[in-house]
Amino acid sequence: MPTHQSKVDYICEQMQAAGVISARKMFGEYGVYCDGKLVGLICDGQLFLKPTPSARALLGDAPMGPPYPGAKPQYLIDEGLDDADQLARVVAVIAAEVNAPAPKKPGKAKAK
Repeated sequence: MPTHQSKVDYICEQMQAAGVISARKMFGEYGVYCDGKLVGLICDGQLFLKPTPSARALLGDAPMGPPYPGAKPQYLIDEGLDDADQLARVVAVIAAEVNAPAPKKPGKAKAK
């Protein structure tokens, strides 16, 4: 079941206190970014967040699952979507722990 844009907008709005939040289409679903760092995925209308050490400290034994077949388990945030303060807190600590994406290498000039 594809994720509707309204669900993506709601999730991003709920975590906006964490920093600059954006979502980009990836492989038919969405990657969620905080301050330019990938912190989670929205797949089939569900939010999955990376299981960093600080996220584990905040979320404990919250449910986990793979966002897509073959993926490593991530925190599945379902009921916590309505608690914007807690969600923003978790997203902020994940963003603090993940690496920024590597800069893209310049592409080769196309021959005419």
